[in-house]
Amino acid sequence: MENFKLIKLLEITNSRLSKEEILLAQMKNNNDIFFSGMKLAYDKLLTFGVKKIPESNSDGEGLSWEEFDLLSKKLISRKLTGHAARDEIIRLMKKSNSDEWNFFYKRILQKDMRCGVSEKTINNVAKKNNFLDYTIPVFACQLAQDSDSHKKKLTGKKFIEVKLDGVRVISILYPNGKVDLFSRNGKELVNFNHIQEEISTIIKKNPIESALVLDGEVVSKNFQELMKQIHRKNTVQNLDAVLYLFDILPFENFKTGIYKKSYYKRTVELKAWFDKNIKISEKIKIIEKKYINLDTDEGESAFKIFNKQSIVNGYEGIMIKDPQSFYECKRSTTWLKLKPVIEVSLEVINFEEGAGRNSGKLGAFIAEGFDEGKFFRLNIGSGFTDEQREIFWKERNNLVGRIIEIKADSISKSQDGENWSLRFPRFKCFRGFDKKEKL
Repeated sequence: MENFKLIKLLEITNSRLSKEEILLAQMKNNNDIFFSGMKLAYDKLLTFGVKKIPESNSDGEGLSWEEFDLLSKKLISRKLTGHAARDEIIRLMKKSNSDEWNFFYKRILQKDMRCGVSEKTINNVAKKNNFLDYTIPVFACQLAQDSDSHKKKLTGKKFIEVKLDGVRVISILYPNGKVDLFSRNGKELVNFNHIQEEISTIIKKNPIESALVLDGEVVSKNFQELMKQIHRKNTVQNLDAVLYLFDILPFENFKTGIYKKSYYKRTVELKAWFDKNIKISEKIKIIEKKYINLDTDEGESAFKIFNKQSIVNGYEGIMIKDPQSFYECKRSTTWLKLKPVIEVSLEVINFEEGAGRNSGKLGAFIAEGFDEGKFFRLNIGSGFTDEQREIFWKERNNLVGRIIEIKADSISKSQDGENWSLRFPRFKCFRGFDKKEKL
């Protein structure tokens, strides 16, 4: 079966098991081209640097995989950019069969196969049936655990930092000057060109021998404005955004999922890189750290003062990091977060209309899901502005399935005694723009 027909078949197949059977059959048939295309589409670290891909309305003589693969390599390496990239894409589109282009090649370049399959689906089938050559790398970075659940870890020597209320940004720097920015779950961020351009200029002035990863957080005027700008399809530039860096590691180690160099040494490396290449910038800065020993009275006092001052200054909380810890691409207790309020992210499953002055507007979202291993189900009826209540009510059907971030004072058992609930839950924001997406 031709590869575009496989995409069509996956698209109209609703059953997960049926989709897995289709994938397995192609693995058994050694359909290398199909899975090479899927890897290009689903490996988030492979970016093409193009935003709009034209749709074909006519059939050409046919486009070979070798020709398309060569195009993808030139786009990924940025040997082909701008108008030259656009012209080459159009040339190959005209050469291709329209269905072949629209359902396979075009979707690869858009990095969206739109067939109800993810890299995890492909990997599950490949690993279960020993087709490891067809597995696709899953994007991951180091994430922190909640300190309330790991209080025994709050001992000994630590670095403490303010927790910024922004969006996590993984910057990947390549020797040729190419710079890619990703969110923590691998969404390519295209709204911070001013940051990318500054880093790219730095690399070209002071070349690096091998690819490098800078880990940090982008902040803007306020979180809501920042979230509006990072929608994948919205290319409006957020020029007031500033990137704050807190970690550095080789790209090869990031891909393998672990870098066995202590956070203390990585901190020294990051400062040395920053002082050599940037020194002073309004767009890129380093998050300041404080070194304390929680086993001493002096350290405990410094910790409390730092935490209180962070809240007073409007930060989201503080981060507590083990100076001897490795960088591990997973959620780890070597990084802990401490917030003045509890925040959980759940999926909107339903909604209620308001009463009285809120009649004809949103009254509450009903949300559920797992957070930190606990299953929550609750109503969120506060934290909305009047304008949000009107907008969300009009868009209510489209908001089901979206991830909502909720603030609360504490966690408690729900009335049924089975699930968990929150004390005084209030709406903070949506964490993504697609269903089940969390940025």
